[in-house]
Amino acid sequence: MKYAEVILPLPLENTYTYRIPEGMEAAVRKDFRVIVPFGKRRYYTAIVKEIHEQVPETPYALKEIFVPLDETPILSPLQMPFWEWVASYYLCTLGDVYRAAVPPGLKLESETVVSCCDEAEAQYPLPPGEQVILDACGKEAGLTVSVLEKKTGLRHLIPTLNSLVNRGFVTVNETLGRGFVPKTETYIRLAPEYVREEDLTPVFDQLQRAGQQKKLLLAFLERVSSFPLPASFEISRKELLRIAGVKAPVLDALLKRGILTACEKATSRLRLSAEAGQPLHVLTAAQQAAYEEIRQVFAVKSVCLLHGVPSSGKTEVYMHLIMDTLQGGRQALYLLPEIALTTQVTDRLSRTFGDRLLLYHSGRSGHERVEVWNRLLQAGQPLLVVGVRSSLFLPFSGLGLVIVDEEQEPSYKQSDPAPRYHTRNAALMLASMHGAKTLLGSATPSLESCLNARTGKYGQVMLKIRYGTNPPPLIHLTDIKDLKRRKIMKDTLFSPLLKQKMDEALSCGEQVILFQNRRGFAPMMECRSCHQALHCVRCDVSLTWHKQANRLVCHYCGYSIPLPSRCPSCNGEEMRLFGFGTEKVEEEIAALFPGTKAARLDLDTAHTRRACERILTDFEQGKTQVLIGTQMIAKGLDFDRVSVVGVLNADSLMNVPDFRAHERAFQLMMQVGGRAGRREKQGTVVIQTSQPEHPLLQMVCTSDYEAMAQNLLNERQIFRYPPYTRIITVVLRSQEEQVLMRFSTAYAAAMRDALGTRVYGPFAPPVNRVQLLHMRHVMLKLERSLTVAFVHKTLETADRKMQSSPDHKHVKIHYDVDN
Repeated sequence: MKYAEVILPLPLENTYTYRIPEGMEAAVRKDFRVIVPFGKRRYYTAIVKEIHEQVPETPYALKEIFVPLDETPILSPLQMPFWEWVASYYLCTLGDVYRAAVPPGLKLESETVVSCCDEAEAQYPLPPGEQVILDACGKEAGLTVSVLEKKTGLRHLIPTLNSLVNRGFVTVNETLGRGFVPKTETYIRLAPEYVREEDLTPVFDQLQRAGQQKKLLLAFLERVSSFPLPASFEISRKELLRIAGVKAPVLDALLKRGILTACEKATSRLRLSAEAGQPLHVLTAAQQAAYEEIRQVFAVKSVCLLHGVPSSGKTEVYMHLIMDTLQGGRQALYLLPEIALTTQVTDRLSRTFGDRLLLYHSGRSGHERVEVWNRLLQAGQPLLVVGVRSSLFLPFSGLGLVIVDEEQEPSYKQSDPAPRYHTRNAALMLASMHGAKTLLGSATPSLESCLNARTGKYGQVMLKIRYGTNPPPLIHLTDIKDLKRRKIMKDTLFSPLLKQKMDEALSCGEQVILFQNRRGFAPMMECRSCHQALHCVRCDVSLTWHKQANRLVCHYCGYSIPLPSRCPSCNGEEMRLFGFGTEKVEEEIAALFPGTKAARLDLDTAHTRRACERILTDFEQGKTQVLIGTQMIAKGLDFDRVSVVGVLNADSLMNVPDFRAHERAFQLMMQVGGRAGRREKQGTVVIQTSQPEHPLLQMVCTSDYEAMAQNLLNERQIFRYPPYTRIITVVLRSQEEQVLMRFSTAYAAAMRDALGTRVYGPFAPPVNRVQLLHMRHVMLKLERSLTVAFVHKTLETADRKMQSSPDHKHVKIHYDVDN
């Protein structure tokens, strides 16, 4: 008897052992997918990690593998070692990594299907929730729980469903969900008996009175170069109808006559560009020097940091390095921090690399992502993958180059759910496993990369000359505190200088970008009588007013309520707003510049890939003159006509309780300022602030990255913060606050027994309740010399010690590494 150790797509620590049924041994192999039962009724797609003949020592009866799914391995040889490293370093389970790594179309699992019992008689009145579910099931048979939630708007349906099952009103069953289905397309061929030219004479005699059918047949034959016709000659149904200019019933008639035949063929959903004729642009002298230096660095080091000022043409350097890699027969991975960036970048890359370019991110459909996965597994040619965080987990073979563009971006860090990995650090490990080179690119590198370059761990190449002849943008600081004191900015968000620069730009047909890192209309609403702010009932945050929807919304859990006419606390009638978001900026633009078309780019307007692409395309084509956005607009976008950039509130970027706040504020202001004046004309950046004398803002004005980095590195070394230490945050959550306080105090004490003064806390985070769960953090500041194995063992020991506590089962724990 053989046994398989499998990984399930669940947050489980261990592999699980299943018996391989007789006759199935040859079909079950390492790295193959199999369907297995788990629990009482559920089925999941597991991946086989190991096959052995050792009888497991377990008091439970072993279950059998239900069915194998693959004829070849679904993973490349280095994927499982990479998953194991991610699980080990980021303190999560292999199941967490599997769930994040593999696209949904490759993970079949059973779904709970709810059906209404025809013979059951309703006993009215039913509770409201049960009645809503019963009504939905009565209209449509066999609904899954997820579909029921969408149709009814209810959440957490299982208790309500159990009540209906016990009363005999509904039944529930498990059914296996549908996985990846290849896309097919209909192709048309000439019937075998008509492949010779002389055989077609009687056919045209038949079609004397069928003009449209004759027209379609002639359109087909126009594509024929010679007779007899090859048996494989075919035209897609869609293309044939287009070139003939006829309707589908005409083609159906020819098929019925047997003159033409139809067949289904698998086709790709990827919409690959086959036109790759555009050569690479000739590099400028500065770009060519940087390109040559990078190649020299790669001869002696595996990692290089390309520090290039905004608008210096880093992408052109990337493209030459990618071409070198592909011509060398190896694959390349080009990582971007946001899906919004992929449209502009892939448009440029596809003109050069054509169908060798693959795009992978969550904005693509599940089937498209599976096709990319399969194409890489079956790759017979070197390919370039452009994607975001999840692209790291693709089945690469022969990876030669990894590019991490805008490597400093915080969006490269996954927050929830696990694995909570940092894309830059994981990319370095992935490249190391493949023997590939890694290029980190940024105009404002992270302090971690900066220090690694200074100490010689990474190579470093500078690209300090902007593309073209235009100088860097002029940066102006505007003291809004003084302007408000003098009543000059009493009822407006814009300083006179910013309004003047915007007016000059718009009157010349140029464009403006306005940066405000808050969406909605106002982040807080307060009663004038009792001074009570309207808060989320589930989270410890104020509700943000979204004027267009006329609702107050929680940006943490999505809870929302209509705008109340009176204060819920004191019944007062007057409410006042605090702060401003992108909606309010858009409203004021309409009032100050009537006739000017403005657009917002934030999570409210760009909630889908298509919506984001439409907003960016309209701005690129000049259909909109002003683009208002959150940090989404600061990340590498390239627009020719932007001459003015306004940062509406720099103080909100700096005054954040985070040791990285000043680093990120500098990076954001430099990045968004770099959108101005990217072609012939010098751009202008206006930064509005209440503290223009602040040293950080002075460094922004002079673009003095080196001074900023040195100041912050000195502070971090004194106070033992990264990059000089490694931070692990232990996040503890519970619905019961007193239980959480008691348990977190005991947990921190257990950690101190092993790690001493490296342990800080427990303390409440700035937002200490989210989705009804109270939170406490315990922070570990660890020397980088401590091994991952030591940290793992220490945390496991503390967790085992705390499992004996009666409070343990009421507290959820997870670890956030390099937070």
